[in-house]
Amino acid sequence: MKNMLDREIPDYIEGYGKVKPFNGVTANYGVKTRSSVKLISVKSGSNKLLSSIGEVLDRLEIKDGMTISFHHHLRNGDFILNNVMYEIAKRGIKDIRVAASSIFPIHEPLVEYMKNGVVTGIVTDYMSGPVAEAVSKGYLKTPAIMMTHGGRARAIESGDLHIDVAFIAAPTSDDYGNINGVSGSSACGSLGYAVSDAQYADKVVAVTDNLVSYPACPIEISQEYVDYVVKVDSIGNPAGIVSGTTKITKDPVGLKIAQMAAGVMDIAGYVKNGMSFQTGAGGTSLAVAAELEKMMKERNIVGSFASGGITGYISNMLDEGLFKNLFDVQCFDLKAVESYRENCRHQGMSGSMYGNLANKGAVVNKLDVMILGATEVDVNFNVNVTTSSSGIIMGGAGGHSDTAAGAKLSIVVTNLVKGRLPIVKDTVTTVTTPGESIDVVVTERGIAVNPKRKDLMEKLRESNLPITTIEELKNTAERIAGKGEKLKFSNNIVAVVEYRDGTVIDVVRKPLN
Repeated sequence: MKNMLDREIPDYIEGYGKVKPFNGVTANYGVKTRSSVKLISVKSGSNKLLSSIGEVLDRLEIKDGMTISFHHHLRNGDFILNNVMYEIAKRGIKDIRVAASSIFPIHEPLVEYMKNGVVTGIVTDYMSGPVAEAVSKGYLKTPAIMMTHGGRARAIESGDLHIDVAFIAAPTSDDYGNINGVSGSSACGSLGYAVSDAQYADKVVAVTDNLVSYPACPIEISQEYVDYVVKVDSIGNPAGIVSGTTKITKDPVGLKIAQMAAGVMDIAGYVKNGMSFQTGAGGTSLAVAAELEKMMKERNIVGSFASGGITGYISNMLDEGLFKNLFDVQCFDLKAVESYRENCRHQGMSGSMYGNLANKGAVVNKLDVMILGATEVDVNFNVNVTTSSSGIIMGGAGGHSDTAAGAKLSIVVTNLVKGRLPIVKDTVTTVTTPGESIDVVVTERGIAVNPKRKDLMEKLRESNLPITTIEELKNTAERIAGKGEKLKFSNNIVAVVEYRDGTVIDVVRKPLN
């Protein structure tokens, strides 16, 4: 069958099940039901503190076929996923589904576990490095499931993603399971993506390298959700939090794109007192924030809040009084960790509060402007941030689809050509975010406005910005770089891409090139 984006998807996928096809950004809003949670009471005097991960696994009676979850706030510095999976593999346990909020190059040991059947399923919002390459090559027994950050919270809370055991890397914990991410040698800041796991998993284990006397303070995830606590030598390297570009680009092309994107925001009428804003951690995205900062200072504008994964640059804007508050689901660098620890106006939020469409109001719904990146964009404004130009998985939705759907103005910023390849094309390799929720695409060669935003088009036509069509951007890209080689894929589906409501927006097939 084909979904409403004309993507060919089987109605049943082996290892995934019956497919609910994507049917529009707002098709599945409405009344939702949360899953019941199995609770086992802890008696007075009970000891939650165990000596090792091995002892925890024995207590939990880990068995074949379980779903084990992890969170990614230590990003490419995380040790816990690897250490837990090593102990599981050592026991001869097979057929584990790893539900990690994101997977990074440091998690390469999963590749061998995929090959020998220890790990047969992966559910994640983002993956890069050796694991992503191995999944793309078909090493995983069942298709990986790629969710959004809000979609993952929705799936856990609804019971669509049932977690047997959640392991939470805790920079600080007491012996009763009160956790925070702001103190200790492995401090990583907000623990937003671990909250749904803690609240809905059958069993929850806090793994810490900073065991403090009771009670730990402040408390981000409380003792009421935690079954066991384990003290280890190290949960990870906080330097690995900074895994990617978190500095403003110095590239003249990127700076030009940022200036034009800021112009779009201004002319659209969103640069004003009380505005809300989110941008990514990439160089061009942060350059947009720098342009916004100039305008806010010149006009004495104070925004309501900035949100998302927070960088030191956005933390500085809070310190300068340009925003009243920050909503933080994860810290992208150590300056943001410091800000989160020291400034009470720098607030944490769960992944559900951030982007879950199945609750009573996600933060993304209050966003005025969202700045997004892209690997590819097509003439229907669909965006790919899941696969590379070679068809290999190299990312995932993260909060891309959640924020695009919620924001009043969603702007994609991208070079028109990257690595001698056109970015704007007839059809993207993989749809991550539907064009229905993308308003503007800004490139160095011009700005395309989604035809559905007639109000925006009228405002921008009267400006001196280089307004064009998405088709003309595609034609220009092809004149510069050619059309690019058409990729060939097998029928083997290696990953299923879910939209934030759990419907299937696309699939990733094994490349033949």
